[in-house]
Amino acid sequence: MSQEPAWDLYRTFLAVLREGSLSAAARSLGLTQPTVSRHLEALEDAVRLRLFVRSQRGLTPTEAALELEPYADTIASAAAAMLRVASGHGAVVGGTVRISASEVVGVEVLPPILTALRERHPHLTIELVLSNTVEDLLRRDADIAVRMVEPAQDALVAKHVGIIALGFHAHRRYLDRRGMPATLGELVQHDVIGFDRETPAIRAMLKRVRGVDRSAFALRADSDLAQLAMLRAGFGIGVCQVPVAARDPDLVRVLADAFVLNLPTWVVMHEDLRSSPRCHTVFNALVDGLAAHSKAGASSAHREPGTRPEMPPDKPEW
Repeated sequence: MSQEPAWDLYRTFLAVLREGSLSAAARSLGLTQPTVSRHLEALEDAVRLRLFVRSQRGLTPTEAALELEPYADTIASAAAAMLRVASGHGAVVGGTVRISASEVVGVEVLPPILTALRERHPHLTIELVLSNTVEDLLRRDADIAVRMVEPAQDALVAKHVGIIALGFHAHRRYLDRRGMPATLGELVQHDVIGFDRETPAIRAMLKRVRGVDRSAFALRADSDLAQLAMLRAGFGIGVCQVPVAARDPDLVRVLADAFVLNLPTWVVMHEDLRSSPRCHTVFNALVDGLAAHSKAGASSAHREPGTRPEMPPDKPEW
């Protein structure tokens, strides 16, 4: 390789990989199609590899392109993180902070927290990534993450904010129609909402809860938001965060003494960002807001025998 490729070539390469065609990639990047084509040709010349094959379905990546994808993605994440860091320098708390959270936390819990934060700091810009996968903070895919598992990496700053309880719930309309189950065994007589594909996290939960069988679900969906929507529509009985359900008088806790899952909740960021005013401010706001959320459901959540509620300190320890 006689000359190192420019960063914008990798960005174009990723756009073509994700969009599947030159025209779609051009629209996503705000470039013309000939420019995207020239970028690909320049990258192929630089790395001396063929990266795409034209087909009736568009551009098909070669094996070499698929091997290069994670490295190009790392470059793109680093470039985006650099811009976020640069945006946060100044006399006021401002700039861009990228937050990763699960679907339910991002839609049901964070909006009022982030709204109040924006009112206090109008120069802050928030990028909210909703995903049930764990974003890689070491690669700077996000600046701050809300996680339901304790982070293991030493390079991360983490604050345990409490426990969010999960329990079975149903809409009043459904219970009026079908009645209230008295035992877990009676769930087979009801319309149960549950997962479709069994992930490692779900398998770990199933070990703690007996009597929950995918084959008996009347509706299967991997989206937690879809499950919550069906629960609110009165489709059947499903799992919901206790503090989320507590805000809706029409959602009724079902089998509270027989079924409970406690999710320890963490706010996490890379240790290099703890000196950043913008990240420090957002981190503290998430810690306070999520601690209040977990406390809101503590009084109505049944705890497993032998456990005590864990209450986080008022402020994070750095």
